[in-house]
Amino acid sequence: MPRAPTSPPPIKPTEFARRRRQLMRMAGADAILILPAAAERIRSNDSHYPYRQDSDFWYLTGFAEPEAVLVLVPGRAHGETLLFCRERHPEREAWDGPRAGPDGAIDQFGMDDAYPISDMDEILPRLIEGRSRVYYHFGRDAEFDLKLIGWVNRVRAQVKQGAQPPHEFQELGHLLHEQRLFKSADERRLMKHAATIAAQAHVRAMQAARPGMIEYEIEAELLHTFRRHGAVPAYESIVGAGPNACVLHYRANNAPLRDGDLLLIDAGAEYQGYASDITRTFPVNGRYSAAQRAVYQLVLDAQRAAIAASVPGASWIAPHTAAVETLTEGMLRLGLIKGTFEQCLKDHTYRRFYMHKTGHWLGLDVHDVGDYRIDGDYRVLEPDMVFTVEPGLYIPPGSKGVAAKWQGIGVRIEDDVVITRTGNSVLTDAVPKDIDAIEALMGKRERAAA
Repeated sequence: MPRAPTSPPPIKPTEFARRRRQLMRMAGADAILILPAAAERIRSNDSHYPYRQDSDFWYLTGFAEPEAVLVLVPGRAHGETLLFCRERHPEREAWDGPRAGPDGAIDQFGMDDAYPISDMDEILPRLIEGRSRVYYHFGRDAEFDLKLIGWVNRVRAQVKQGAQPPHEFQELGHLLHEQRLFKSADERRLMKHAATIAAQAHVRAMQAARPGMIEYEIEAELLHTFRRHGAVPAYESIVGAGPNACVLHYRANNAPLRDGDLLLIDAGAEYQGYASDITRTFPVNGRYSAAQRAVYQLVLDAQRAAIAASVPGASWIAPHTAAVETLTEGMLRLGLIKGTFEQCLKDHTYRRFYMHKTGHWLGLDVHDVGDYRIDGDYRVLEPDMVFTVEPGLYIPPGSKGVAAKWQGIGVRIEDDVVITRTGNSVLTDAVPKDIDAIEALMGKRERAAA
């Protein structure tokens, strides 16, 4: 198994600082921006889920600890960037690992000022006072919502003494998520590395799959590759054999792989917070049947049409339109739907077997932030946007009016695409997707076993 390319360096504190400055410029000089870290979550009894920092918080700080709050105060003379965080605690650190503490927040993470999280209730109202607008993610954390309202009310209670409470509350995501939509060169390098790791995992899965195995055995191959290269799953992997491939969010991963089945794998790696997202569909026995080949090639043609439509200046919906037109024409040709091409498009007849959009934004979140429409119209694709292109066809068993040879076939093909100045670049092209290339790779597996 080849090793992944040399790991790119992590995001530097200077880039996190640049992001914070950019956000504060958009918010304005009389604003205050408040963002708490993700909370730890209980899995069962006193066992926690693995901690994963809030993506917005990570984007602005690179700080991986819970129990922290970032406060941005544009124009503050004593420092615009403040972090409330846990103090150093040798006893707790012996159990849970090292903490940065307020001093580390300044020295290691480039904060202008830092305070113990226990002092927040005393200090934060003083920071809010005199600010006209508060930017915050209302509704994400009910407990913190109440704290913020309490701090604002404390300022309001001092109006007769000359205090100036904020009079406007704004959704932080309105500014921050538009900023996150455009990936820097450092972000794109990390996303390419996450894509490379995921690509190796998919190739390993193709080489490992054989009739008689269980879906979770293939999932284990994916996880092995992710962890071997310092990544974690970007989401719960989908490993669906046979008709399970027709379940869009199939997660049981506990069915046998049968001779003659297709195996759909939707799995991505997360590296230093950044996600990749790949889907491939291949024959367990190494050879596509005639029906499988026809459906697969149709989906591949649709994906290629969608990628070709993914260029700067095009509408966000253009790749989806290209995929839908290709799939509709092909479904008519194969007899999966009936009618005229124009009428099937108008009536969305294709949705019987293709019921989702062709892609989504990708970044720190698998379904990353950013508006798809602006003022009601689909936005224009611009350089440094990254998204998936993932058409599919899903023909579950028992589909009425459909020939038996098509039933139980589910195919999806997904790649990660970045818009460039002149077109696009596919980050995940290291995984074979042409029929001949997949069969050749799986044929090597058989020859090695002989």
